[in-house]
Amino acid sequence: MGWWCLERTLHGLGMKYKRWSTLLPQLMIQEAKLRLGLERGATAKEALDVIVALLEEHGQGGNYFEDGSSCHTFQSAFLIVDRSEAWILETSGKYWAAEKITEGVKCICNQLSLTTKLDAEHPELRNYVRSQGWWNGDSDFNFSEVFSIADDHLACCSGRESLEKQGGDVSAQAMIDVLRDKDSGVCVDSESFLTTASIVSVLPQDPSFPCVHYFTGTPDPSRSIFKPFIFVDDVKLVPKVVSPSFGNDDPAKKIPRFQEKPDRRHELYKAHEWARSLLENDQDKGQKLMRIMLDLEKQGLEAMEDILTRTEVLDPAEVVDLFYDCVDTELKFFK
Repeated sequence: MGWWCLERTLHGLGMKYKRWSTLLPQLMIQEAKLRLGLERGATAKEALDVIVALLEEHGQGGNYFEDGSSCHTFQSAFLIVDRSEAWILETSGKYWAAEKITEGVKCICNQLSLTTKLDAEHPELRNYVRSQGWWNGDSDFNFSEVFSIADDHLACCSGRESLEKQGGDVSAQAMIDVLRDKDSGVCVDSESFLTTASIVSVLPQDPSFPCVHYFTGTPDPSRSIFKPFIFVDDVKLVPKVVSPSFGNDDPAKKIPRFQEKPDRRHELYKAHEWARSLLENDQDKGQKLMRIMLDLEKQGLEAMEDILTRTEVLDPAEVVDLFYDCVDTELKFFK
């Protein structure tokens, strides 16, 4: 059974990505590749193949902010997982390398991590770096050393530090604790940056058991609760966690783009902001609310553990409204 902290997930396939700066320019945002990889790839390896094909055709980069006056571009890494295997894919421009993960605990961060163990790579990768004078061809090829700026590849991965604190525990609760770890820097809450919505996914190797995904749907996991979701047919949609649609009036569609910034907060996001204000301005009431919410989270974790350990096959009708009910309950407590 695999336990993964993820950015996005679909059916039995999950994916996480990170960004950093390297020596090469970029063109296409990584979220687009991530979504297409999840949509078109039925396995981790197929998703990897989709992403590298898009990388070859479109490059990478783009603006991550709704601000036409600024542009922040990054390279990306992907941790791609299905029930039976996992891959780490790291990129620089159109060039890439990947390692198949067969055992242990792995994480990706804002620095390149792949070194000499490469199980797949861009066919012209080594010829290109040799032509640039970045590698002489005599020493072992080390991907992170070749493509990192200065000694960025030597920087410590905060996610790895937080995982080590768990002492080998890789339960869903342990992964949630990792995502909430502010001391390590995994969870960020500052004026300039806030950790966005978080996911923990449980991908059993036995296909008779469902994959279980825990979504916050709100930023800052230290102040959010993780709510269970299982993909089944006819799953009940949850409008209260869907950002409003602006149609053709969306600033992202108008030319010139991003001349104004619309309010994209959904109902749960707005309620979560109220709870955050309560925590900051009335600590007693805020802490009481958080204890209630964490107890709800614990109930959800225990219910999913029961599903993952029972002998009978899950009836999809049991969970079609699982996430809807969790969101609805959370909103009631916020109000």
